[in-house]
Amino acid sequence: MNIDYEKIAEGAAILGDTLRKVAKDAYRGGRDFIDEVRYDVEAFRQRDPAATSNAEILLLYSGLHARTAHRVSHKLYKKGHTFTARLISQGAKFVTGIEIHPGATIGRGLVIDHGAGVVIGETAEIGDNCTIYQGVTLGGTGKNVGKRHPTLGDNVMIGAGAKVLGPLTIGDNAKIAAGAVALHDIPSDSTAVGIPARVVSVGGVRIANDLDQIHIPDPIKEELTALRAESEKLRRRLLKLEKALTPDAKAESAPKKAKKTAKE
Repeated sequence: MNIDYEKIAEGAAILGDTLRKVAKDAYRGGRDFIDEVRYDVEAFRQRDPAATSNAEILLLYSGLHARTAHRVSHKLYKKGHTFTARLISQGAKFVTGIEIHPGATIGRGLVIDHGAGVVIGETAEIGDNCTIYQGVTLGGTGKNVGKRHPTLGDNVMIGAGAKVLGPLTIGDNAKIAAGAVALHDIPSDSTAVGIPARVVSVGGVRIANDLDQIHIPDPIKEELTALRAESEKLRRRLLKLEKALTPDAKAESAPKKAKKTAKE
């Protein structure tokens, strides 16, 4: 039996190169993974005043746990391992109460505060440094295929209980108020409130307190206030007209009384 040692050596060399590449990719991927998690922890420290330490965030913050699980499931999803990816995402949902589809594309520094009831759909896209509060849905509408979930720009804030539905775009630095339902595109540097969400222009100036979900202009209240003011103006004008007409009415009634007295 002849043994071709050259082929064996060549095969061993190829196997060694392959293993080195796999190890190098794993090391690089692990290093990148740690850097991304570190960046997310710092984002929580900056945007959550209740956070007291990195250890607390790493061990106790469900938003960070859900995002970390999504990083793993998303990579598996992109490689075609859809069942395993969904298994991981559903496990994370069971533990954290946050459902992020493995197909969703998410940037750096996402803060999911509290997180209970948050749902992020398959074709959703989220930019860098966004903040999402509990009860938020980034969902689709109907049974359409393809792109059917929202796209969020950078530095977007979605308030508690808000719903963003359909393949709409939320511009950079935009804010969706708590409880709002966004069904149409929201431009950059603006605030949307109400059901359906209405845009309150801020003139391209970014709002100073990005995490304020309460002190947001209410367009319906402003409209009612304007109507009340207009009604008050009309009431005052009517009072003036009544006062102006009262002397004339007295003057007209005086001759009639005089004629009546003369007849008697």
